[in-house]
Amino acid sequence: MYTPVAADVAKLRNTTGAGMMDCKKALVEAEGDFEKAIEILRKKGQKVAANRADRESTEGAVIAKVNEDNTMGAIIALNCETDFVAKNDAFVELAHELAEQAVFYANKEEFLASDFHGTTVSEKLVEQTGVIGEKIEIGSFERIEGPFLGAYIHAGNKIAAITSLSANVEGAADAAKAVSMQIAAMNPIALDETQVSQETIDKELEIERDILTKEGKPANIIDNILKGKMQRFYKDNTLVHQAFIKDGSLSVADYVKSVNPDLKVLGFVRVSLA
Repeated sequence: MYTPVAADVAKLRNTTGAGMMDCKKALVEAEGDFEKAIEILRKKGQKVAANRADRESTEGAVIAKVNEDNTMGAIIALNCETDFVAKNDAFVELAHELAEQAVFYANKEEFLASDFHGTTVSEKLVEQTGVIGEKIEIGSFERIEGPFLGAYIHAGNKIAAITSLSANVEGAADAAKAVSMQIAAMNPIALDETQVSQETIDKELEIERDILTKEGKPANIIDNILKGKMQRFYKDNTLVHQAFIKDGSLSVADYVKSVNPDLKVLGFVRVSLA
């Protein structure tokens, strides 16, 4: 029987992330063939993945990354089943590495099919399912481009956001991070009132109209009251109109203008496990 040497076991472990005993057994089964041993471990991952396909992967790590010139960014949620795994250093490191790669792909499908150290991202997730013993998957994928991007990952890796600003000016990095913190904390539904869906507007109007009617407000003044209600709704729920969390006397738009009079927020993405 082939007996693997420690160096080969360590090499296989570094390549696949599998446990030492799993690597040793795979090398024995493969009779020392390194590539065959990798395939054996991947097939084990496929089997575990199939057995856990119906499990919920609601824990994980949400990671945001931008490229070197701050013009492209992505957020991914690498999901798992338990908080214990989500806090594991190797799992978080994998999430960071995957997020760095996600920056360069237009959508989740392209990202999953992309090469990741000689395999695809999708195959790597199956492999890690076998290594960890939990369902591992990309739960969310958001990508954004812009003149200048800044990211923020909240402590614990449960929420992340990226902000797009109109220009790379002095102070833009701090401003983009501050606005991303705002997005993470306040979860705006849109950039401004023009970006709120008609469905959301209609629903809010219906709710407020029903409340006012039940309060006995005259029908001829309800429409005027609703205008004020919707202005308040936009102030509370759209990013540029929200009160800035670091200085409530300013809106987010006013804060950004204080950094540079011509600076504007162009867009954002946000991902949360909650």
